[in-house]
Amino acid sequence: MDLLADASALADDLADLRHRLHRRPELGLQLPGTQATVLEALAGLPLEVTTGTTSTSVTAVLRGGGGPDGGTDAAGRPPVVLLRGDMDALPVHEEADVPFRSEVDGHMHACGHDLHTAMLVGAARILSRHRADLAGDVVLMFQPGEEGYDGAGHMIAEGVLDAAGRRADAAFALHVMSNLTPRGTVVGRGGPIMAASDGLFVTVRGRGGHGSSPHVAADPVPAACEMVTALHARMTRVVDAFAPAVLTVGTFHAGTQRNIIPDTATFEATVRTFDPAVREVVRQMCEEVCTGVALAHGVTAEVRYAQEYPVTVNDVAEAEFAFGVADDLFGSRTSVRLPNPIAGSEDFSRVLAQVPGAMLFVGALAPGRDVATAPSNHSPLAAFDDSVLPQGAAFYAALAQRRLAGLASA
Repeated sequence: MDLLADASALADDLADLRHRLHRRPELGLQLPGTQATVLEALAGLPLEVTTGTTSTSVTAVLRGGGGPDGGTDAAGRPPVVLLRGDMDALPVHEEADVPFRSEVDGHMHACGHDLHTAMLVGAARILSRHRADLAGDVVLMFQPGEEGYDGAGHMIAEGVLDAAGRRADAAFALHVMSNLTPRGTVVGRGGPIMAASDGLFVTVRGRGGHGSSPHVAADPVPAACEMVTALHARMTRVVDAFAPAVLTVGTFHAGTQRNIIPDTATFEATVRTFDPAVREVVRQMCEEVCTGVALAHGVTAEVRYAQEYPVTVNDVAEAEFAFGVADDLFGSRTSVRLPNPIAGSEDFSRVLAQVPGAMLFVGALAPGRDVATAPSNHSPLAAFDDSVLPQGAAFYAALAQRRLAGLASA
């Protein structure tokens, strides 16, 4: 089974698919055009395809033929491996100079999900070709809404983890990077690899008045400002210096005119942690700081702390298995183990909380760019190299094929 040769033969088709997706990016959970394109690309393959009801997700199950390594569980069912590819874009206006630039103003595939989708389609085609030799079943998870809409949560609620008739035994996701690592490398680590993501939403309520007479008003602005600085200072006193945690205030709104004291001031922050205990300490700290500062200023604070995505934790054994597959397929220096996790977050964390597996990054540095200075994912200037498409398709396929063989023979 020469998966690399199979993938290389698909290179032009995968690039064309990626370009079509890139030109027509869609946001959130409802991606009707993207879904239609994926369904068209999967047409004719021996797949059991279902679509979502709460989103435009696509789930495709490929039933393996058993092959020489075929095996079953105690109930007589074959092993199952799940592969995830996310499909949604970002509300970013594209500035990258590419011939297949986004045709939708203000929308862009700035995080490379168009590549993930094309890679997973490629894997579906490759694995379908070798269906008879697969020692189990493969679930292909085409997911919308990764960028802040909890698309993975929607698909899990609709049964994607059990789409093959039983719970998946292992799950893998790939994510391209426009910088961070050289083109073609596979980067990851066992254990925590991406942070939990939470949101802090604060409304400070005072009593408005004229800017010339603050003593007869209750000004929410200085109170809100002090909350922001106090939150950053307090973080350093409640969280162990060796337990990474990040709090960043991204929005702050108050007032309509310079000589008017407003009734309210609001701000929002993102919080990233890597340990459940630290996550709870930070949650409590945010509420205590904001209510305490409000009391000192004679105003009130409405504090909402929303726990969004858990820590993305790679199973150590599954991550090492994936590194071995990468090195075997692409060369002994392909895989790179990160010394530390990164502070971005992922809803694939919800899958990995229930199924052992791994999320890995693939270097997709565009030609002519330097890994240290290239625009990052989410930048309007982000660009990704098409040459990694067959690599990703072959890697997805190999992860499924080899993991099924290992599960069946265990």
